[in-house]
Amino acid sequence: MTEREISRLVRELGALLLDRGETLALAESCTGGWVGQAITGLPGSSGWFDAGFVTYSNDAKKRLLGVSPQTLDEFGAVSAETAVEMAAGALERGRTDWSLAVTGIAGPTGGTATRPTGTVLFAWAGRKGLREAEAMRFDGDRRAVRMQSVAHALEGLLKRVGGTAGD
Repeated sequence: MTEREISRLVRELGALLLDRGETLALAESCTGGWVGQAITGLPGSSGWFDAGFVTYSNDAKKRLLGVSPQTLDEFGAVSAETAVEMAAGALERGRTDWSLAVTGIAGPTGGTATRPTGTVLFAWAGRKGLREAEAMRFDGDRRAVRMQSVAHALEGLLKRVGGTAGD
């Protein structure tokens, strides 16, 4: 995935959300705001992009998104459970129609036997009750893992909103 392809995904998502009169909020950890940067690079994104939360620390996930301390203790920051709570928190706090969350281990350190470097969890939430998570494992250096994460997050949201990601 290239930055040009990410820009294409953002344009497609933006057109779809604008057409539907819907908005988006983000909850990012390992991508450090890269999804938000890609979105705000598109002129007119203020018509559909509402808020982005970069919650790198567990404390920020709890404080800004309402992630449960018990969830973090039991499952860890890089888990489907945490990703879903991050997405739900962004949806509620952003007061939007859609949200997505990204949390993972971009490397080069931080991986474990059960959660190796390149492990990234995604979650998508919608105002009508959608709460879905997905785990991925990406190869490459830190930048490559993060770029693949940005693309996957956007593709996943497009699929859920009703776009044609991958066409």
